Amino acid sequence: MDEYNRLFDNDKLLEPGFMISMYARGSFPMAEEGGVINWYLPKIRAVIPIEKFNIPKSLKKFMKTALFEYRFDCDTISVIKNCSNRNETWISPDLIEAYEKLINLGYVHSVEVYQKDELVGGLYGIAFRGAFFGESMFSKVPQASKCAMVKLFENLKIKGYDIVDVQYITNHLAMFGTIEIPYDDYVEILVRAYKKEIEFI
Repeated sequence: MDEYNRLFDNDKLLEPGFMISMYARGSFPMAEEGGVINWYLPKIRAVIPIEKFNIPKSLKKFMKTALFEYRFDCDTISVIKNCSNRNETWISPDLIEAYEKLINLGYVHSVEVYQKDELVGGLYGIAFRGAFFGESMFSKVPQASKCAMVKLFENLKIKGYDIVDVQYITNHLAMFGTIEIPYDDYVEILVRAYKKEIEFI
């Protein structure tokens, strides 16, 4: 989506209304070197259909004894900041500020994993009607982000969401049932998902 970067400055690209309209069409932002924001719209989409979400047997076994506490939307901004705390990150300070505005508007949500009341893992994404656009996750202890994924999908299934967009397929995401589909098929799913009015929590 480079044309948007030529037409607008970063402030415009990160306005709440603009961001939600871009997410709704399947685009997502990434900060490049120097803080410039680019929006991307891949033609092959990596998604996890809610009904086909897979929990690996080893993870199921782990979660039965893991001393984790799970919370939703209690400290979303800390989750985002932890996701950005890497040697190389696409989550710039400008993006963190933009996401904070979307949190206040009810679009950005998080699953948080706590151990002895300390935030040790989690994930966040943007929810729009019946679609959830996953953005990033982090772990400070083994398996924490994977457990957050399970709790996310449990919630999305109960609420009636149709799809989770995970942007790109990775080995980590493939174990949960991620598939790649053409953009036209992806749009058809979004059209169905957008007919729903759903509250994340």
